[in-house]
Amino acid sequence: MTETIGADLRAAVAEASRRLAAAGLLIGTAGNVSARAGHLVAVTATGVELAGCTPADVTLVSTNGTVVEGALAPTSELDLHLGVYADTGAAAVVHTHAPYATAVACVLDELPVLHYQHLLLGGATRVAPYATFGTPELAAHVRDALVDRQAALMANHGSVAVGGSLDRAVENALLLEWLAQLHHRASALGAPRALTGDQQAAVIEAAVRRGYGTTQENP
Repeated sequence: MTETIGADLRAAVAEASRRLAAAGLLIGTAGNVSARAGHLVAVTATGVELAGCTPADVTLVSTNGTVVEGALAPTSELDLHLGVYADTGAAAVVHTHAPYATAVACVLDELPVLHYQHLLLGGATRVAPYATFGTPELAAHVRDALVDRQAALMANHGSVAVGGSLDRAVENALLLEWLAQLHHRASALGAPRALTGDQQAAVIEAAVRRGYGTTQENP
């Protein structure tokens, strides 16, 4: 059973990596993806060309970081992934160097809510303070920035998105990049107009009442 779960996880992470690379969020070997099932975590290996990621390029570890399966060393950001899993009920973590999100993380301290879809990520996206990649300091900063959020930016580095499934984490990463691009385009036209707290609350109320984002049958 464990072997089957591990194989499925490794295949899913490889597929998600290729999807993110095709969307332009993962460039070369920069970025990493993981998914969790119970005490097992499948995570991309360090130095892997993510656009061509295969299950063999994904390493299976336990939630304490012990390698369970795979010939390649896991990503240098393993502590970040495992720390997020320790803090939350997330089933997947996606770390990218997506161009617009990374650009925003080089300028702003927070990505404000310009569009109501931003609320799917929990609200304004925090920018975690800069720290060297692969360090416990960076992992701690990102974990703080993710509190009550589905995504965070990493100062002068990139972005992290999480989700209750691997597909959702990928969708959250794609949404964050769209929101960063929106902010860039709006800023070129003038000072962006953020939604107020009352406006955001009204969106949440309407979304709950209408079942926003889910298919519904005609009455």
